Amino acid sequence: MKISLQRAESTNVLGEPLKPCSFDPMTGFYRDGCCNTGRDDHGRHTVCCQVTDAFLEFSKSRGNDLSTPRPEFGFPGLRDGDRWCLCADRWMEAVLHDSAPKVILESTHRDTLSTIPFGVLRKYALDVN
Repeated sequence: MKISLQRAESTNVLGEPLKPCSFDPMTGFYRDGCCNTGRDDHGRHTVCCQVTDAFLEFSKSRGNDLSTPRPEFGFPGLRDGDRWCLCADRWMEAVLHDSAPKVILESTHRDTLSTIPFGVLRKYALDVN
């Protein structure tokens, strides 16, 4: 009997196949360019965002400096306009402090909905007509 170890196709918050968030910089908990998640992703890096200077400053003030390059980890540092898979809880914290970056719904994993209501995500969406 042959066992397949392939991951099932991920779904976004719109109920469609999850689209990539960013390949430059390479994002995602698994560094696959997508906001995929799994049992080992305790921070749930599922929200695809387009970061802003205001968010980067907020995140740094909370002890998570995303703007400083860390070459030893292959991390280039983020700049205003970069797309990145953020932790759902951190993004929601930024909402509560008026510092949340815009969200790309088609690239945000459906597991985000266990933490953040769709209506809140939609309010910050870049890709809604």
